[in-house]
Amino acid sequence: MRRGLLALSPLMVFIILYLVTSIIARDFYKVPITVAFLTASIYAIGITRGKLRKRINVFSRGAGSAEMMLMIWIFILAGAFANTAKTMGAIDATVNLTLSLLPSQMLLAGLFLAACFISLSIGTSVGTIVALSPIAAGIASQTGANAAMVVAIVVGGSFFGDNLSFISDTTIIATQTQGCKTSDKFRVNSFIVMPAALVLLLVYFFAGKDICVSGITSNIELIKVLPYMAVIITAIIGLNVMIVLTLGVILTGIIGISLGTFDFWEWIGAIGDGIISMSELIVITMLAGGLLQLIKHNGGIDFIINGLTRHVNSKRGGEFTIAMLVSIINLCTANNTVAIITTGSIAHKIGEQFHLDPRKCASLLDTFSCAVQGLLPYGAQLLMAAGLANINPIAIIPWLYYPMAIGVAAFLSIIFRYPRRYS
Repeated sequence: MRRGLLALSPLMVFIILYLVTSIIARDFYKVPITVAFLTASIYAIGITRGKLRKRINVFSRGAGSAEMMLMIWIFILAGAFANTAKTMGAIDATVNLTLSLLPSQMLLAGLFLAACFISLSIGTSVGTIVALSPIAAGIASQTGANAAMVVAIVVGGSFFGDNLSFISDTTIIATQTQGCKTSDKFRVNSFIVMPAALVLLLVYFFAGKDICVSGITSNIELIKVLPYMAVIITAIIGLNVMIVLTLGVILTGIIGISLGTFDFWEWIGAIGDGIISMSELIVITMLAGGLLQLIKHNGGIDFIINGLTRHVNSKRGGEFTIAMLVSIINLCTANNTVAIITTGSIAHKIGEQFHLDPRKCASLLDTFSCAVQGLLPYGAQLLMAAGLANINPIAIIPWLYYPMAIGVAAFLSIIFRYPRRYS
């Protein structure tokens, strides 16, 4: 018991140092998140047993794991694309085009629908956020709307597809670990989350009625919209997100140089500035990966799993245990895919023991992991969205209605045993 709590204590150090201190100070910029992660990481190394070199090696394996490095590659390319597109004028052109096509009262609902459609098509929340966050921030700037709210709409919509898409890694892993078809899981999942999505669509429709559109230029340069269109279309086709972003960077260079917006060296400089703008995000990712690896190495993850599965004695209790397991592991790993991989086999055993429908179990795993991931200020999605929109990730959280809504919907599906056929 004591060892398990000690293993989890670095997470508590981070939460107290960053969240609690910031709330007390009423300023989330008071304690930089990098300092909070660094302090918690040093503490985690300090409480880990063994030679110092071995403890640092454990931390380094987590910080430099294949998953972390892939994320960092995406961050680097996303920063390069976002900045070159901005320098070339793609954001202003895309915002003006969007504002000219959509009635002002449809802006928020339209953004949510776009994020839902793209994420459902490409199966990734990160790719959707990369494509739409700069546009969302630009729309907020043009309309005077709250930037955190508009970006949160994109983040929320991105988790719609992350949760439901047939090609989403969370869907694939959840169905494989529970032994059911993706089409069956989609059907059950839809019963749970679709009502929440429809309600929010109406909310965004009415919330957008008071938005005043100003500053739209009559001269909309469609050619400058091409980089974003190319990123969205190639992502929907199914190209790897790194290839998509690389093509986007190249396209901004070709269009920007041909239009005379910048020369070759200025384009190179914009790429470099974009990469540098992601430096804090890269440091956070590596520190978080190392910290969470130490928590796992010290038995923190096993402690959580063993504690939650000890007193399960009913179907409803079994489903709640699965929900709590994946949620807590997601909090510790800041990665919904890893959380499902970690808890999938245990959830399957719980399902067999209490005769739970594997399709419902897969849906709960995916939905709760997406709900938690969508609200983590140190998760890749919020960090990416905040970095691209140049706002604090904490500022986005109060506006993240969709992750909250699907969490509530999944909770109610356990309480009231629906969809009835699968419960």
